[in-house]
Amino acid sequence: MERFDFLVLGSGIAGLSFALDAARAGTVAIITKKRDSESNTNYAQGGIAAVLAPGDSFEAHVRDTLTAGGGLCRPEVVERVVRLGPDQIRVLARRGVAFTPSDDPAVPFDLGREGGHSRRRIVHARDMTGRAVEQALLDRARENPNIRFFENHFAVDLVVTAGQDGRARCAGVHVLGPDGAIHPFGARSTCLATGGAGKVYLYTSNPDIASGDGIAMAYRAGAEVANMEFMQFHPTCLYHPFAKNFLISEAVRGEGGVLRLRSGEPFMDRYHPMGCLAPRDVVARAIDTELKRTGDDHVLLDITHRAPAFVRDRFPGIWKTCLEYGIDITRDPIPVVPAAHYLCGGVRVDLAGRTTLPGLHAVGEVACTGLHGANRLASNSLLEALVYAEAAARDAVDALPGTPRPPDRLPEFSGTGTRPGDDDVVVSQNWDELRRFMWNYVGIVRTDRRLARARRRLELLREEILDHFRRYRPTPDLLELRNLGQVADLMIRCALARKESRGLHYNLDHPEADDDRWKRDTTIRRVRA
Repeated sequence: MERFDFLVLGSGIAGLSFALDAARAGTVAIITKKRDSESNTNYAQGGIAAVLAPGDSFEAHVRDTLTAGGGLCRPEVVERVVRLGPDQIRVLARRGVAFTPSDDPAVPFDLGREGGHSRRRIVHARDMTGRAVEQALLDRARENPNIRFFENHFAVDLVVTAGQDGRARCAGVHVLGPDGAIHPFGARSTCLATGGAGKVYLYTSNPDIASGDGIAMAYRAGAEVANMEFMQFHPTCLYHPFAKNFLISEAVRGEGGVLRLRSGEPFMDRYHPMGCLAPRDVVARAIDTELKRTGDDHVLLDITHRAPAFVRDRFPGIWKTCLEYGIDITRDPIPVVPAAHYLCGGVRVDLAGRTTLPGLHAVGEVACTGLHGANRLASNSLLEALVYAEAAARDAVDALPGTPRPPDRLPEFSGTGTRPGDDDVVVSQNWDELRRFMWNYVGIVRTDRRLARARRRLELLREEILDHFRRYRPTPDLLELRNLGQVADLMIRCALARKESRGLHYNLDHPEADDDRWKRDTTIRRVRA
């Protein structure tokens, strides 16, 4: 059995930041189911929102965040995260992140603008910010003698034991190793940093790893989950038969990109005063409405009116990738469609990143902090990850002296079969079916009837998944499918409960917001036997 002071599940910006801070006080294991660089962070293009310009203010950033959040943001969380933003940018710069410098001596870094922001405040590394952050933090973590990486190790379920006070407590995690066996990892403190759940939908900007593992594990362990109905659909994912999950950054619209119908007609001014820079929920619904009205399969994002040299310099990654598909964005409008992008709900945490299960923190997209409310403001996600990783690490370190070491032996995992799987087609079929009905019935626009259909189909599907899980030896594909089924169930239950339309949850049967009954979080928790 492996034993550590701190256990981190996930190797994106949140998990690596937590690990680096916690490593000052003890040993840290970072468990990641793929390579250590494979994370949602690595695919983030736009940047990190922070108040750094003389003409900007904390008050303006707070106001923009609250406006985008549809009335469900926690004001004290928004205030805290926004005010800590500039310090977090400086921490990243000290850790080696090479942000794009500014030509203005009054501003340290070049600042972009994205949808919902009233000012230019997006710190970036051209259009590959996530990759720059991920690489710098990985380099620092690999240099740290207190941190060990366990690549290609898949967390199956949290280990819950009785603490000294008799309460349930997280004592570590059961992990499927490269050898095909499930091993216990014990820890005095465990941190979920597993990212989001975009792969529950057929079309997503997320990489294949985003299967909701942390949320599913936390729910099964008895932690409270909140606001799972609020899945953000990014308005502009590249539409091409051979392109997979390639996002066209919101920064393209921030630099003047115009959304047009295939006929060339711009349309966003009909939907919002900010036009193409409206919040993401508005833009995604507008595109969805226009596609259904016209019968087209995509719209166009046009930045051809900007100088070619500027476009290539500001968006080198997007320009290069699109060129590989025969699209020169300096001359050709980009075909785009909405795609599932970011989950604004997750495992409920307090200001220190503590979940309702003692011994367990959650940071990054897996967590529901109250910052995003019903709709995330662009580029607030990496900022949230940084602020909460620091807070959670500080809390875990402070609690370490009074936290007992995990027992010498943890319970063996006994919830799955041991026979080799003999019917992989079942896994692939169920995977495809689940993602298709989630897209069709629990997508950008919903109805009570569609949600009820999704619930009925999911009940049967989960029976098949769990039967397969009990019979056969687990594989990463089966574990991801099990977690996606759990996350889909939570999303549908939360969406059915909210009888209104707010932010990212738009229900044609309840098209108006209902502050009297629903200006609150949707919470859900499994009662452990």
